[in-house]
Amino acid sequence: MIRIAASARRDLDEGYDFYESQEIGLGDYFLSSVKADLESLRVTGGVHRIAHADYHRLLCKTFPFAVYYTKSDQEITIFAVIDCRREPAWVRGHLRQAGRTSGSSQ
Repeated sequence: MIRIAASARRDLDEGYDFYESQEIGLGDYFLSSVKADLESLRVTGGVHRIAHADYHRLLCKTFPFAVYYTKSDQEITIFAVIDCRREPAWVRGHLRQAGRTSGSSQ
């Protein structure tokens, strides 16, 4: 099972808004591309290197974004979907905050 934390949903909304403001329809393409990457975790979850604390990092194929997630025996939880152009200190702070507010849904 893949769960998407509220923090990651907010990240996806921000990414959508950014790309949609660049060109109409690009936000939809962003979401469909990233969702395909998220679905790939059903097969590859846990193989990505641990980038921070207990978070694995999947680099998205089409957009310069990284997916930060944890994996247990039965579940993958996505905590953040972050633009790779962000400052590393910002990313660490965002991940700390995401871990504290991890309300999730499927």
